[in-house]
Amino acid sequence: MRKSRFSDEQIIGFLNQAEAGMAVAEPCRMQGFSDTTFYKWRAKFGGMQVEEAKRLRELEAENGRLKKLLAEAHLDIEALKVGFGVKR
Repeated sequence: MRKSRFSDEQIIGFLNQAEAGMAVAEPCRMQGFSDTTFYKWRAKFGGMQVEEAKRLRELEAENGRLKKLLAEAHLDIEALKVGFGVKR
């Protein structure tokens, strides 16, 4: 997945500008991103504050680590089954 050139804090700032009454096209034009991108960001970050976005990022990173650990554990279990010749 491509990394955004804008931080989560900046994205929330753009969303707050639009909520404050600025037309959606204005921050899009000034910062150089499309309306579609704005609406995708609004779906992900809509109604969030900066602290909540930071916590979301931390939770996503932790979730990724846990998924990796689980995959490694399942791989170890499968290797042990094959090594001892356990039938399924």
